[in-house]
Amino acid sequence: EDCVNEAVTAALTQNEFDACVSLAFNIGCRAFKGSTLVRLLNDGDYDGASAQFRRWDKQAGKTLAGLTRRRAAERMLFEETTA
Repeated sequence: EDCVNEAVTAALTQNEFDACVSLAFNIGCRAFKGSTLVRLLNDGDYDGASAQFRRWDKQAGKTLAGLTRRRAAERMLFEETTA
């Protein structure tokens, strides 16, 4: 949570924040802070940031089905509006 709070200056809904925390936990704070996803978020491009989740589905250059599913779930959460 601290990592996301430090990296993201844009306003986030709870779902957007939760999706970012999940990603940051999985890829590491350094990678999250340096990601295009964070840059796009801070530029106000939420759609572009959302599309970045799918880029983080590889380990050692190989796409892993489990990571693809996890990133899809995080992206869905990110895009889900809260009531």
